[in-house]
Amino acid sequence: MDDKEFLKAADECLGKVAKWLEGFDPDEADYSAADGSVTIEFPDGGKFILSRQSATRQVWLAAEAHGWHYDFDPAARRWSDDRDHHDLYDRLAKVIGEKIGRSVEFGV
Repeated sequence: MDDKEFLKAADECLGKVAKWLEGFDPDEADYSAADGSVTIEFPDGGKFILSRQSATRQVWLAAEAHGWHYDFDPAARRWSDDRDHHDLYDRLAKVIGEKIGRSVEFGV
C-alpha cells in the first residue's frame, strides 16, 4: 500500500468512527475530529484518541492505560491489531462500552 492508499483508508476509518460517535449522548461520550485524529471525551475527564500514524502506516488507539496499533488489510478491508489481530472497531466498541458502563456495538 502506498502513502496515498494509506491516507485514504485511514481517513475513511476516522470518518466512520466519527459518524458512529454522533449517535452517542454527549453526556456519555463526546468527540472532536481533527486532521488525522478523533478524540473521544468522557464526563470524568478521560480521553481516548484514535489517530493516523503515517510514518508506520497504522492507526493507533489510546484508551485508558492501553495502546493498540492497527494495520490495514486492503484485501479484507479491515484494520487489525499488529499483535493479536483483533478488529479495531470491535475493540473501540468494547473499551467505550466499558468506560460508559453499558454494552455498545460498532455500526454505521
